[in-house]
Amino acid sequence: MTPAPHPDVNQDKPGIIVDLFAGPGGLDVAATVLGYEVTGIEWDPGACATRSEAGMHTFQGDVRHYRAAFFPEAQVLTGGPPCQTFTVAGHGAGRRALDKVIQYIERLHEAVQPENARDWAQIFRTWRKISEELRIRELEAREVRAEKRRIEELRATKRKAMKHRLEQSGTSASGVRKFLKQLKAPENLKITDDTLKGLLKEFCELSDELDKLKDRLEELGDERTGLVLQPLWWVIERSRRPGLKPYEAVVLEQVPAVMPVWKEYAKVLTTLGYRTGTQLMHTEAFGVPQTRRRAVLMARLDRAALRSGTRPGHLPEVEETHERYRPGGAARLSKANHTDTLPLETPKESWISMEKALERARVINDDLPARPAFTVVSNYGTGGVPEARGRRDHDAPSATITGKVSRNRLVHKDTNTDLADFNRFTHAEAGVLQSFPVAYPWKGNDVSQQIGNAVPPRLALHVLRHVLEPELSHEEATDRLKRAAAALEAWEPKKSVEICDHRHLKRRALKGR
Repeated sequence: MTPAPHPDVNQDKPGIIVDLFAGPGGLDVAATVLGYEVTGIEWDPGACATRSEAGMHTFQGDVRHYRAAFFPEAQVLTGGPPCQTFTVAGHGAGRRALDKVIQYIERLHEAVQPENARDWAQIFRTWRKISEELRIRELEAREVRAEKRRIEELRATKRKAMKHRLEQSGTSASGVRKFLKQLKAPENLKITDDTLKGLLKEFCELSDELDKLKDRLEELGDERTGLVLQPLWWVIERSRRPGLKPYEAVVLEQVPAVMPVWKEYAKVLTTLGYRTGTQLMHTEAFGVPQTRRRAVLMARLDRAALRSGTRPGHLPEVEETHERYRPGGAARLSKANHTDTLPLETPKESWISMEKALERARVINDDLPARPAFTVVSNYGTGGVPEARGRRDHDAPSATITGKVSRNRLVHKDTNTDLADFNRFTHAEAGVLQSFPVAYPWKGNDVSQQIGNAVPPRLALHVLRHVLEPELSHEEATDRLKRAAAALEAWEPKKSVEICDHRHLKRRALKGR
């Protein structure tokens, strides 16, 4: 049953959202406290279990197995397609994957130009060709990965054989280790033993073949190359397919490396009649107790431009409400305590520290551990040195929460001594640092990964409000966000819901199929 609209939501404004790659519900819980209805599509069973317990309407499955036409009532499209492939290090794989996606976007852009706008069949053929190319590349990539595994196993066998030969010949343990380490640059090895020399030759030949397979895999990319195109195709289908209405708004977010993709998206959306904007957003500048950067694409349908045939304008950026964090810099006073701010400048709140966020969460849930002053020691190295673990004190925002958050150590401040109890963040605490409500019901496997991959709900509040409610004055928007942020902190799950699949689509009125 459709819930009653939130009293703050204008009935004439978009109120129903479909969220692709919805994760555990970061955007969805933000939309809920703003009064919007959301249906998410998510493939990960663990994230779906969390969404179910949180009462978030969910279709479980691959986004590619659904279509925009299945959700004709949705007025807003949101999502964060997996794009890790663009940030892959080594051999330029990320750059090549990015260039390939941009080429596909350019082909789709050409297909939706005004002169082709009425030819849905031609637009759909372009998409089918791209989809088939991606399918063929994915199949070939599977074969290459299988061959790569086979070669790796053979090479491991040769390595063991060389180790065994060295041990048989009386080489010391340290000598064996040194030899095996030098296999990374085998041309420097001096070998007189013919058997060992033969094994090394075979090992090097396998290594050369393995390098070629790795290069081929980088050229082929992976399935994420196709997934990043899905939101664009959903917008195109709703905009160009006869019988369907275009989305009123679009919001997409991902890691900063994806910004070139969003800029290409924006060109297509402009052609489709949308005002667009892209923004690199610092999460702590929007009240998230964590430093993290996200690339965001925002779009709003410009009906006046569509009617007149003029080019839509640009959307303004989302205004930052909090200071950005600068290591070593002191926290600023809150708005209420500013006395030296210029009259024309909108004062900003200080960024929110881990300590402050966790203290507020403990007021709501006193089961959270009360911690002394602490330092978070990251699971990751800094400056390219694995041993130099990153450190962040309790009175600063958290460093970026990743899927490895459970591996971060909590030590007494200014020491390397672990806290006696709870020397890791609990799931509830990690969620709070991602700006989830402390009561969010994390379920399923690998909860840390769910939290690390999620959209920070506090960031989503700002973006959704900005795009969906542009008519609000500055004062109205400020009040709206203040009340929504308080509702987000106090949010509690009401009732779990059933996870849906394709069978449930039969119960829906699927228009325009």
